[in-house]
Amino acid sequence: MSDQVPTQDSNSPKKRSKSKAAMDTIPHSAEIGLEFVCRDDTSATLKIPYKKELIGNPLTGTVHGGVVLSLIDSACGRAVFIALKEPETIATLDLRVDYFKPAKPEQDLYCVAECYKLTRTVVFMRAVVYQDDVDDPIASSVSTFMRTSVQ
Repeated sequence: MSDQVPTQDSNSPKKRSKSKAAMDTIPHSAEIGLEFVCRDDTSATLKIPYKKELIGNPLTGTVHGGVVLSLIDSACGRAVFIALKEPETIATLDLRVDYFKPAKPEQDLYCVAECYKLTRTVVFMRAVVYQDDVDDPIASSVSTFMRTSVQ
């Protein structure tokens, strides 16, 4: 993984536009300010810009852990849709998060999520949340998603 915040340079405008449009239809994503950053064939990177409304601890200014969880679930879901060949309904089956340290106040959060195994009924994901350096994560996650449109 790269040690820098991702850019959109490696993605076509059409792919970025399609992913952004899909996320814009989810009210919760809009409320927390979720933004699409980039993608490839099996992964997606999303961002949540820092804002005061997302603070979990007013004494430190750190973002609430639930915001981190929402970022992970959204990034993983986006990566699942990217990895699938055809659109279908999915559902989060299991999502485990290991929190390593609090996020730094007044800095954006990034999550890169990757589909590492796609079966007929279940999609296996891993994700990392970071701010400056993907190799210095705030949290990591493994999760599974059910494919509900299996034929």
